[in-house]
Amino acid sequence: MFLDRFRRKTLPLHGVPPVRRLKTHPAQSGYIYTYAYDGQRALPAADGTEFVFSASAGPSGWHQVSVLVETSSVRAWELDHDRTLSSTEWYALAKMALFAAFDERPTPALFFAEPVRLRAADVEAIMQSLDLE
Repeated sequence: MFLDRFRRKTLPLHGVPPVRRLKTHPAQSGYIYTYAYDGQRALPAADGTEFVFSASAGPSGWHQVSVLVETSSVRAWELDHDRTLSSTEWYALAKMALFAAFDERPTPALFFAEPVRLRAADVEAIMQSLDLE
């Protein structure tokens, strides 16, 4: 109990939708994921944003999944394309990175094991796929 005062507290989520919308994504692995957006918060250790989703792959239950979008990854794209991304575009990057992780990680156990990290190369590929250059 005494040590609880000194542990790092998790920042609260903001941008929490007033109505939770459940959506599905049929992954290339064959699993069908159900997910919902929970909100976002600033990354405490690095400069960027953590987008938090709840996801399930069936009867295994719900798990929180973080998509970490570091500012350095986005700024590299912004400098190359001479424009600043809006907060909506940051969310689009996070959601597309979530979909890519659904598709690339072969099992739900591996999917839920670690957060999704968005690299500068991922930003470039996602922005091209969305035709947002």
